[in-house]
Amino acid sequence: MKFWKGHGTENDFVLLPDLDDELDLTPALVQALCDRRAGIGGDGVLRVVRHPGPEAEFFMDYRNADGSIAEMCGNGVRVYARYLVEAGLVPYGHLALATRGGVKQVDVDRDGVLVDMGPALVGDPVQVDGRPATSVDMGNPHAVLPVDSVEALGVLDPDRKDVNVEYVEQLGPDALRMRVHERGVGETRSCGTGACAVVVAHSLESGTARGVPFQVDVPGGRLVVTWREDGHVLLSGPAVLVAEGEWRG
Repeated sequence: MKFWKGHGTENDFVLLPDLDDELDLTPALVQALCDRRAGIGGDGVLRVVRHPGPEAEFFMDYRNADGSIAEMCGNGVRVYARYLVEAGLVPYGHLALATRGGVKQVDVDRDGVLVDMGPALVGDPVQVDGRPATSVDMGNPHAVLPVDSVEALGVLDPDRKDVNVEYVEQLGPDALRMRVHERGVGETRSCGTGACAVVVAHSLESGTARGVPFQVDVPGGRLVVTWREDGHVLLSGPAVLVAEGEWRG
């Protein structure tokens, strides 16, 4: 079975080309692929399959490292789009990409990938670690908690595992730092949808006007997020392919 390996700000994925939709991607297979000692290693699996509808040519079938199905992954979308370009399936420029979180509009150039993640949906506050957190849906659920220092948190082990939990520290008027505990994975080096969620939550908390590009620093690098006037959130950042090979498992 052919595979590629890529990452977006060190949020890493195993990509499986399956254009004819023949692969039975079981939870056990996903877990084996993502195993960092006995497998290839990754925070998740991106299965590359064609989309039957007219609105997009390809569908991103994303699975968390534990084998569970996920609706959306912002870093995964960028890595998936980078693969499509470098594999010669689409040219550089604009493409529409189908996901379980809806069709995403993506722009790929040599330096990075920009994704319109769609509208942010803000819900009622939820409790995390005994504190109220801002609930933001970016195609997948997030709970955002402001903290004085993300470095001082130690090991991330939130008391809720059914949502992605982001801890965010303000560095400046348009600069944030975050760490994230992803459901089905644990703490990761980055989370694209999480970066979008923290910008939305922080903008609401601080009264920041829409349209301001925020730099969001994560352990694996830097993302740029803009919450537009129309409610859509733009996510920009690197997407790198590092290897390709054959899985013998």
